[in-house]
Amino acid sequence: MARYFRSEVDIKSPWHQVLAAFWQRYPNPYSAHVLTEDVLYREVTPSNHLLSRRLLTKTNRLPGWAERVFPAHMARAVYVLEDSITWNLNHNTLMTVVERCLFEEDRSRPAWTKLKREACISSGVYGLARPIQEFGLARFKSNQARAMKGLEYALSKIQSKPLTSVLLPPQTTPTPTTQNPKQFV
Repeated sequence: MARYFRSEVDIKSPWHQVLAAFWQRYPNPYSAHVLTEDVLYREVTPSNHLLSRRLLTKTNRLPGWAERVFPAHMARAVYVLEDSITWNLNHNTLMTVVERCLFEEDRSRPAWTKLKREACISSGVYGLARPIQEFGLARFKSNQARAMKGLEYALSKIQSKPLTSVLLPPQTTPTPTTQNPKQFV
């Protein structure tokens, strides 16, 4: 049986700033485990929904008991495909985490945003599914505090910029050895 997590948080910032901070939250000092972030696809639908797909590379430290059970050559990097739903591209037999986040403008308090987050952690490893799920749930819960600090860090950077730079994506000039991913906005 999978493990489930649910939380609701009120963020004292307007929705447009929270949204901008969400897309600009890496790098930050609370997420050193995020190694890379690449935008693969982005578009605004006719119904004004933002669709975005990003590929994240994160480090993957196993708990001590798992390092004794699983092969040493098992990759320590996790590739995460982030859409509206986030899932691992590798290690998904070991553990799968499906997380859903909903950022909503608080209509009664326009300067606030509500964040509703839920996650389902499951494992298909026979005989070890329960401890793997418990580990995943504990890791997910502890990561939420750092994730909120990272979002607050990004918000503080955005709130110190002029309004036009908050609403527009950052403009960068690629170097000859760096290519920016194509964005569809």
